[in-house]
Amino acid sequence: MGRGCDLGGGKVPGLVLRLAIPTMLAQLVSVLYSIVDRIYIGSGVGDLALAGVGVCGPIVTLLTSFACLVGQGGAPIMAMRMGEGRLDQARQVLHSSFRLLVAISVALTAVFLLVKEQLLWWFGASSDTFGYADTYLTIYTAGTVFALLSTGMNSFLICQGFSGLGMATVMLGAGLNIALDPLFIFVFHMEVAGAAWATVLSQFASCLFVLLALSRKKMPVPLGWRHFSWRSVGQVVSFGVSPFLIIASDSVLLIVLNTMLQRFGGPGEGDVLITCATIVQSYLLLITMPMGGITLGSQPVVSFNYGAGNTRRVVDALKMIVGLCLTFCAVMMVVTHTLSPLFVGLFTSDSQVAERSVGYIKIFTCMILPLAVQYPLVDETTAMGHVRQALFCSMFRKALFLACLVGLPVLVSAEAIFLSEPIADLCAATVTTVLFLRRLPQLLSAAGGGALQEN
Repeated sequence: MGRGCDLGGGKVPGLVLRLAIPTMLAQLVSVLYSIVDRIYIGSGVGDLALAGVGVCGPIVTLLTSFACLVGQGGAPIMAMRMGEGRLDQARQVLHSSFRLLVAISVALTAVFLLVKEQLLWWFGASSDTFGYADTYLTIYTAGTVFALLSTGMNSFLICQGFSGLGMATVMLGAGLNIALDPLFIFVFHMEVAGAAWATVLSQFASCLFVLLALSRKKMPVPLGWRHFSWRSVGQVVSFGVSPFLIIASDSVLLIVLNTMLQRFGGPGEGDVLITCATIVQSYLLLITMPMGGITLGSQPVVSFNYGAGNTRRVVDALKMIVGLCLTFCAVMMVVTHTLSPLFVGLFTSDSQVAERSVGYIKIFTCMILPLAVQYPLVDETTAMGHVRQALFCSMFRKALFLACLVGLPVLVSAEAIFLSEPIADLCAATVTTVLFLRRLPQLLSAAGGGALQEN
């Protein structure tokens, strides 16, 4: 089903490309989960339905953050243990992470089904969009266990060098989702419910695939149930709190974004602005998800060699990863200014909504080159186990974003909210770069097993 990588001996540029490119492509394909849903909903059901699904976005993001807590928390530790030659401890991390993720998934399903209606009203639903939002979220939440297991456990495939299998996991789900969406929405006339069921069934297929792949005896560290360790759980949560808070805070920011647009946009205009924001956020995912695939997919190279104490390979990997992110974002800047009208046209036939969305996209993404530095420095600092610095840099950006979301509509207008992203990207990337370069010698001096002592 796939081949692993020689994380400690292969040439670093080739290793980074071999791990990062499939994961980047997988993340790009995974964007289709939400984008395809929104395209079919916008064109087949209407702009109000699109706004309703957009209101669900923060809740879906919040659920995803728990998969990152376990997956992105456990995978770097597992890679370090493999680099140190401690396969028994790597096995404990994998088995403990699996059991933890199952428990979290069941608990979240129960909680969110109980409180979903109140959450939707708080998060920007209107009387016109609530019905669509409630239908979509009810069905999606029922499949939480599949969503979290497929996303969280896929990180443990990638960290063992099987990025091709990781890509296959995501592409299986996305491909099935693309096929089922038009069938359920247009043929069976299930509308928003059809989009939600297509997503849940696709996530079930991805979940089944990743669990079967991890259970193979050919895996360096196969999946199992027996080797549970509370100490491993503590380490996973400690490492995972940074990516968890990063993703969870995105949910909070989306909530504030929708709420402020609804409040300061006013009746009618608020729903239009949320529709535009849903399209803008969908486009931004085309940039941030693949870039996250580059940084997260290449983490095993950094983590393994950091655990092995090979700092030269760590530095070479960092340079390669930053270069890939900058190249990707430079290409996406060209795409933004040439093809974004075509992208927006997939979501809406309303010329006013389309024109405004294109303008907002260009504003929202004008500082993605600084973001291309921010992403790898934060994620690879996490890969080296120094989660406090990574968390500070990420939360600094979120705090700036939040301040702009709250302040700009009060001081300027509701539309000014779309300036929040570029302001936060530029300021945060500057601070992150300065801190990283100053602390890099200290980070490298802790290589070979010192990372866990910080946390």
